[in-house]
Amino acid sequence: MAPQSPIQFIEAALWCTGPFELSYTDPDQKWLIRKDMVSLLQDFPNLSPSMDTYIHDDGTIANLLNAHGTVHISSSSPQVPLTIWLHENYPYVAPIVFVGLTGMAPSPTIHHDHPFVDPSGLTTSPYIRTWQFPRCNLKELVHNLVKIFSRDHPFSYSATSSPFTHSSVVSKEALDRLEGMLHYDTMALRSETDKEVEKLLALQQEMDQQVKIVTAIVQGLKRERWELRDRMARLAKEADVLINWLKVHDPKRAMAMGDDDIDDVFEGVDEESRLRLQCLAADLSIEDTIYALDKAVDEGAMNFEIYIRQVRNLAREQFFHRAMVVKFETSRQLL
Repeated sequence: MAPQSPIQFIEAALWCTGPFELSYTDPDQKWLIRKDMVSLLQDFPNLSPSMDTYIHDDGTIANLLNAHGTVHISSSSPQVPLTIWLHENYPYVAPIVFVGLTGMAPSPTIHHDHPFVDPSGLTTSPYIRTWQFPRCNLKELVHNLVKIFSRDHPFSYSATSSPFTHSSVVSKEALDRLEGMLHYDTMALRSETDKEVEKLLALQQEMDQQVKIVTAIVQGLKRERWELRDRMARLAKEADVLINWLKVHDPKRAMAMGDDDIDDVFEGVDEESRLRLQCLAADLSIEDTIYALDKAVDEGAMNFEIYIRQVRNLAREQFFHRAMVVKFETSRQLL
């Protein structure tokens, strides 16, 4: 049996019944499909009709007619393989066009950031997006794709010129050129915007770090202020306790004595107790002096070298008094 011609295959596929029946149900629709397919194959003989199962993005399965093969672009660029699926509602719905053929080896790499072909090969040219029957048909669609790909080839290994710069293209082709130029300008602007955003993010991170540092300093100063307030309150409370004790035990003497004889209020029961009391008083007075020296250094009223020298001398004297107190306590425990 002689092989079927493309026209015979189309007619057999469109009017086939049974498990291989296509998803086109209207007889008038089938005649329109036959007419457009025949016209397409006359202008592009490298395309061949075929039928297969197509799965839509929503999961719907349909048996559709398609044309697959290669189209010639120019003598200086490779041919472009195409697969054109006729939607079940064709010609009122645009066909689904893919760059590339199933089972191609090696599979060509789609040009990065191509304005009309995504990485999967799906083609969305302005002609397809503005598809309207009867103004649009398969033959004019492929002619439009050839003009587009001659200015921006879909494969990355092709040697292409600057996209969409031919001055003789008008009407629909001028719209394609304009859209391509806008696409590349948008990509360039997006790249610059991304760089600017990265700089702003880096600046924001630096500012956040500075805010954390300043916040930590402020919190430290607040803690120090509260600690000083607590210490001042404790000292005031201790002073009140001392004044009240003096008033209770010897009110007349406490009122009459001056700064020179305030120490005579406290009397030891023996010589050892008196010496121990003097050592404790000297220890506390040295502690207060060291605290006063700390404040003087913080306020810049004293040189740090002088501060170290004074603290060292006071610490040595304080150690002597504390050792004497420990000695008195040890001797008392032995007795």
